Amino acid sequence: MGDGSVLYTSRVTAVETPRDATRPGLEADLERLIPIALAEDLGAGDVTTEPLLGPEVRARGRLVAKARGRLAGGELFTRVFRRLDPALRVGTRVADGAELASGDVVLELEGTARALLGGERTALNLVQHLSGIATLTARFVAAARPARILDTRKTTPGLRALEKYAVTCGGGENHRFGLFDEVMLKNNHVDLARMDLRTLLAALRARHGARMRITAEARDEREALDALAGDADVILLDNFTPAALASLCPRLRAAARASARARPLELEASGGITLENAAEFAHSGVDRLSVGALTHSAPALDLALRLERLA
Repeated sequence: MGDGSVLYTSRVTAVETPRDATRPGLEADLERLIPIALAEDLGAGDVTTEPLLGPEVRARGRLVAKARGRLAGGELFTRVFRRLDPALRVGTRVADGAELASGDVVLELEGTARALLGGERTALNLVQHLSGIATLTARFVAAARPARILDTRKTTPGLRALEKYAVTCGGGENHRFGLFDEVMLKNNHVDLARMDLRTLLAALRARHGARMRITAEARDEREALDALAGDADVILLDNFTPAALASLCPRLRAAARASARARPLELEASGGITLENAAEFAHSGVDRLSVGALTHSAPALDLALRLERLA
């Protein structure tokens, strides 16, 4: 996604993840977000920097990790500054998805002092937020093996594509992107439709066909068995304890084997999953865990931009 001059490139990625920077919405979000974010901070101009530093003054910036974590948003970081200085030069040391130790230099920038000061806070806000998501995701992934970790739609409005990208930088997977790309039959649908789960699933399958992935939320064993009979691809077992899951999952898998269903069944747990209990949930018999905290509660990763004037 990058352009412009390059100081050097030495990409180091610690893990292979299913990142896809060309996924629908991500590029458009980058082009939409950066001007808005810069305008929010710069307004009519930087009243501190512009009187003190002329447009000819050049500087170098080093993005440095101040804590251990996982990088996400390095390209976004540099794009912020390119908006202010199209001739910006960039030296990339590590790629998104790389593990960072305190003191690691992530990248270097060389451009006008006005551009580096003008874009500093906007760029840091974005890369720290996204790297925080990637870092928390990586911790959940490590804690939950062999189960897979998925995000949810509990994202910051307007930042969904970027936050879901950050999840993949941490080794997690994306759940459905929105209401349009996967059926998820939830408790509220069942209650409002005033129909049983199996009937609703049959109607949805008839409407969307075999290609559309269908997840059905289940509050108890009866609903889980109805979801199975209704040919759901995924049964989302919401707010079950690990002990209850360990008892229920073998029965659901046995019922799936005894049925005539042609597609594989996935079992998912959600609700009340933390870093402390993720391993217990992961070993309960489910295939995957969905965790809203990845995007709605991840603390920012501590990163700093250190600047120096060039002669």
